[in-house]
Amino acid sequence: MKINSRQIGIGKRSSGFTLLEMVIVLGIIGLIIGGAISVMKGVGEGAAIQRVRGDFSALGSALKMYKINNGFYPSQAQGLKALVTRPGGAPIPKSWTALADKVPMDPWQNEYMYKFPGSKVATECELITKGKDGQLGTDDDMSSQD
Repeated sequence: MKINSRQIGIGKRSSGFTLLEMVIVLGIIGLIIGGAISVMKGVGEGAAIQRVRGDFSALGSALKMYKINNGFYPSQAQGLKALVTRPGGAPIPKSWTALADKVPMDPWQNEYMYKFPGSKVATECELITKGKDGQLGTDDDMSSQD
């Protein structure tokens, strides 16, 4: 006796996913990944802001050490480079030592700006970053005196 496929319960349709089901699943996966990427962008900006605060703290400490060694902060013209190389212009430091290997860049690869006297506390120096847009005077600027 010959047994055909209909007698043992095997249908013509094989089990698996249809093209429509695959497209729906891929669409859902795409939405999930897109949402995760947009959430991660906010985390990156938060990390950049924390790095700026850390740089302000480290540079501020180095500048205070410069003041302790020499009795004054570097002039605005000497800037943060006075922490790396001995400044040649006035005021000339008497007890200069290198306090940094290099002047760090902000997270957006712009140089930190140095201002002395500071805009809010005139007896202290001020560090400024132009923020993500690289433009001074916009909402994303940050100052060590804020």
